[in-house]
Amino acid sequence: MRALAAAIGLLLAWEGFVRWTGVPAFLMPSPLRVWNALVTRWDILVGHAGTTLTEILLGLLFGALLGIATALLLSSWRGGRRWLLPLLIASQAVPVFAIAPLLTLWLGFGLASKITMSTIIIFFPVATAFYDGLRRTEPGWLDLATTMGASRGAMLWRVRVPAALPGLASGLRVAAAVAPIGAVVGEWVGASSGLGYVMLQANGRSQTDVMFAALAILATMAMALWFATDLLLRRMLPWQPDALLDSDGEPT
Repeated sequence: MRALAAAIGLLLAWEGFVRWTGVPAFLMPSPLRVWNALVTRWDILVGHAGTTLTEILLGLLFGALLGIATALLLSSWRGGRRWLLPLLIASQAVPVFAIAPLLTLWLGFGLASKITMSTIIIFFPVATAFYDGLRRTEPGWLDLATTMGASRGAMLWRVRVPAALPGLASGLRVAAAVAPIGAVVGEWVGASSGLGYVMLQANGRSQTDVMFAALAILATMAMALWFATDLLLRRMLPWQPDALLDSDGEPT
């Protein structure tokens, strides 16, 4: 209810600002105009939203798997840390927005370039969060496993990985929040469908209400994805401290 009240207050403030300033509709449409655009173009927007959602979900899947595999490789292979970790850090020095045209050129205007862009964006937070969790395993647990004669493989899969799952969960939450960025940026560079494509075409026609309607759908999808990921992680990791708190941060 508090979130709903805050959203209604924001919409009322938006409507009051538009009426009070008299700003032209092509610069700042009112919420009512955006709602009308959302209703009248609902069938078109939903079709394009399906394309964007597919790109986001596949990018999240591939990015998470690649990030998990990289973190496991870095933690279990000393040579991998020497060679791959600097490359992992250096890869973030290149803005993903700069390589979007190259991905479109190499992979075409279809889903492949958009999924690859989402994968690249999602990969880093998952890999770094999981790797940091693997590095920060409680030393006492490792000493106990060594005393009991655990092999390196058993120590990794039965001690370090379970201990690092809360870190992986944090990385996945961040990944769920940034997942739409790659898909939309890829659609802006070159696409024939998707919400980013709709926004680009609407911008060229000065249909600002359509742009806001597409943005509202994209924001709703992103929020739903984050809350679904958070709920799933809380159920999978019931022992994690965050899973024992309610939405206000109080113990349940």
